[in-house]
Amino acid sequence: MSAIKWLDENLEKFILGILLTLMILIMGVQVVARYVFNSSLSWSEELTRYLFVWSAFLSLPYTIKTNIALKIDQLFTVLPEGVKKVLWIIGYLLMFIFFIFMFKNSIGVVQSSMNSGQRSPALGLPMYLIQFSSLVGFGLAIIRTLQALILTIKAPIGKEEENCH
Repeated sequence: MSAIKWLDENLEKFILGILLTLMILIMGVQVVARYVFNSSLSWSEELTRYLFVWSAFLSLPYTIKTNIALKIDQLFTVLPEGVKKVLWIIGYLLMFIFFIFMFKNSIGVVQSSMNSGQRSPALGLPMYLIQFSSLVGFGLAIIRTLQALILTIKAPIGKEEENCH
């Protein structure tokens, strides 16, 4: 399997797995430090929060890729197949436009954060590193939505829902 194909199939899942593992380990160390050694780590909760923010933004393209985003399917069960396909295409187009809008706004947020020089309280990390997660998440969401849109357009009528699996 080529590296590009592997990245296409596993990028978000791999990074989300690492982030979850790190959150579990850091909070586990924090619990042991607090309850066994009666000493709290000043940086653990902050780092876990930032890892959670990154995982939240990276879960967005993952849900699009795997077609597990929240949606109401009841309407689709009663519609003709051709109408379903048109609605899927319209939905992906609306998502694409929304993610482009959010991506553009995220650029301003990250630039503003870089210009301010703000740092996190406990770790002293530049805040733009945390806010950069929105740029990455929305950028990947644009790519995943475009992929889903193209696959839906190419899919035979009745197979639109399977386009991301």
